Amino acid sequence: MLAGGARPRGRVRAVAAMAAAGLRGCGGRALTVVALRLALLLGATLGPAWATVYFQEQFLDGVNWQKRWINSEYKADLGKFKLAAGKFYGDPVRDKGLQTSENSKFYAISSRFKPFSNKGKTLVIQYTVKHEQKIDCGGGYIKIFSSDLDQKNLRGDSRYYIMFGPDICGSETKKVHVILNYKNKPHPVKKLIRCKVDGYTHLYTLIIRPDQTYEVKIDNEVVASGNLEDDLDFLPPRKINDPTVRKPADWDDRIQIDDPNDIKPEDWDEPEYIMDTSAEKPEGWDDAANGEWHYPMVKNPLYRGEWKPRQIDNPNYRGVWPHPQIDNPNYSPDSSIYSYENISIIGLDIWQVRAGTIFDNFLITDDEVYAEDFGDETWGETKGPEKEMNIKQTEEEQERERVTEEKYLEQRFKKKLERKKESGKVRAVRNTVEKEEL
Repeated sequence: MLAGGARPRGRVRAVAAMAAAGLRGCGGRALTVVALRLALLLGATLGPAWATVYFQEQFLDGVNWQKRWINSEYKADLGKFKLAAGKFYGDPVRDKGLQTSENSKFYAISSRFKPFSNKGKTLVIQYTVKHEQKIDCGGGYIKIFSSDLDQKNLRGDSRYYIMFGPDICGSETKKVHVILNYKNKPHPVKKLIRCKVDGYTHLYTLIIRPDQTYEVKIDNEVVASGNLEDDLDFLPPRKINDPTVRKPADWDDRIQIDDPNDIKPEDWDEPEYIMDTSAEKPEGWDDAANGEWHYPMVKNPLYRGEWKPRQIDNPNYRGVWPHPQIDNPNYSPDSSIYSYENISIIGLDIWQVRAGTIFDNFLITDDEVYAEDFGDETWGETKGPEKEMNIKQTEEEQERERVTEEKYLEQRFKKKLERKKESGKVRAVRNTVEKEEL
């Protein structure tokens, strides 16, 4: 794991490497220094050459991840995470991540890093998640917390700054959560952002900028973007209807009206229920005990309901009345919606019916380019081999099922032949006995 340090951007690293390699062959340490200076100059034209990485976790050091990640102890039967690459993967080492291992369990685990504030800076939160079990109901999101979180008491109602990532349950819920805390209240994004459900590893990225805009990426492609104030209900609306203005009395906003030429038919009115005169009084009916007997009521077949004239387009329709707007006196702009102090913990606090999800390649940084490069160098390099391995495994499984089925059918056919032969022998013996008896 890397945390709290500056890292060269991927594109600048590439420029430096190519320049140094090219000039090193021309001789001398001095030329290598010139190459690096040239790379930094080119990096300056591309933007800041260094990214601040607050947290980076790829689980490349084996069991040591257990020293950095703290399991919650708020309840005894929480699900356990294990380090695994899953049933199919692109690389057996690089694709190892935290995998849920028990069905129908709550999970709660977190990792701490040096506290920081994103005030005046871009905040990028990124990770990969793979639902190889084709999850039917469960979370795949992460949460970002302040430094005062008690990690061993992490639970569903622990106050968080940001909640981000996919959530799947049944056929209706297949969305990406973007929930930001503002004044101790969670505010979800109003847009519906659909998540991936194919069982492969996918890269999820949330970008929050100081200009109060945001982006959500899946697999390094933008799937949603906008302004925080517009897309999340942090503040009251800027404008409201003018309460002193009323719609004019002669404003007609009816799209259709009753046809004045349509007249109700004279035979329309019929009662909904009528007496069934074909019914007969029961022989044992006692008027003294049961009251006076009456014909039962039945549905009138001639009843057509309430008559309503047909509708026609309103010739006087003027459209929806535009209520005049005024500035909302309760609205007060806040340019700090995007920022948080003492960001210090990343955690998983989820419920899963069917376990098997793998979380990996966690990254928190201030640099969008670094995050994109990091995604390309991790998920981008293993996604192809992962898919190929899964396809190969599926084909092999289908072949095994075919062979098994063929063997099963062959055995059934042999048993059927044996039963026929046996029944033939029995019939032959029976015929012989009958002849002898005859």
